[in-house]
Amino acid sequence: MGRSLTAESWFLRNNMMGKSVDISVDFAGVKLANPVFTASGTCGYADELADFMTVNKLGGFITKSITAAPRKGNAVPRIVETDSGMLNAIGLANIGLDKFIKEKLPILRKMSPAIFVNVAGQTIEEYTAVMERLAAEDAIAGFELNISCPNVKKGGISFGTDAGAVAEITSAVKKAAGEKVLMVKLSPCVTDISVMARAAVDAGADAISLINTFTAMVIDIERRKPVLANRTGGLSGPAIKPIAVYMVNKVYNEVTKSCGVPILGLGGIRTASDAIEFIIAGASAVAVGTWNFVEPQGTINIIEGIKQYCLRNNIADIKELTGSLL
Repeated sequence: MGRSLTAESWFLRNNMMGKSVDISVDFAGVKLANPVFTASGTCGYADELADFMTVNKLGGFITKSITAAPRKGNAVPRIVETDSGMLNAIGLANIGLDKFIKEKLPILRKMSPAIFVNVAGQTIEEYTAVMERLAAEDAIAGFELNISCPNVKKGGISFGTDAGAVAEITSAVKKAAGEKVLMVKLSPCVTDISVMARAAVDAGADAISLINTFTAMVIDIERRKPVLANRTGGLSGPAIKPIAVYMVNKVYNEVTKSCGVPILGLGGIRTASDAIEFIIAGASAVAVGTWNFVEPQGTINIIEGIKQYCLRNNIADIKELTGSLL
């Protein structure tokens, strides 16, 4: 006798035979097989993830931040778990541009997902220098401009909390990016995130990525000192998801809906339901970050879950869901 069917699998088998759903996405001109990315900083440069899941099933992959020169990052401890999330203060530790080109690009060239390189720096000149070197690489579909990292003293969030600075750096790096898609990653640590999104779009951003982490602190009460050597870190994980969904919806309604600029939504996504919330709120695609540390197969489960949701709800094309909040 065969295995008994779960209620959901019975429903799928008997009600969805012959049906199909298109979950491919046109993201600022880049064709994605599905709307799921990995978030920068959580999966290295793809080869680190390959032993744990099938990277080629992803719609897109965003690399760890790359700077012109290698960075050791902040002192340890630089990660601490919290209720419903974690704080990190890695400080953009990375192998640097030369080593990335020599060692990582050959690996990325063999992969199916659209590859976006997260670019960071301390000055506009450093950002543009990195992008100019990478702009001619066919393996790269686009760049994620990191102007929202809260864990560095110079660069990062210092650019992303002032609309004038957002516009200035976006305009400069857009020229350096050439024909590649430029996605600007925004910080939630601002009075009005729509103002920052508008500044980025008006300066030439092809897509918006939001949100990055919230600046936060955990204290060791026995020592009466911060747990992190950096004192503060970036809060990520399920705790920030409702705020992230709200900010995606706000930027979609106030900035991107009218001009067609796509949003990559991220912040606390663990399940297909979480991802669908972001899409209904206005995101064209989503990125999974902290959950990769808990369940490396989580992104693949989310992709399948999105398909099943669309089938159950007679949605033939995932694009019908984007911005469909009533």
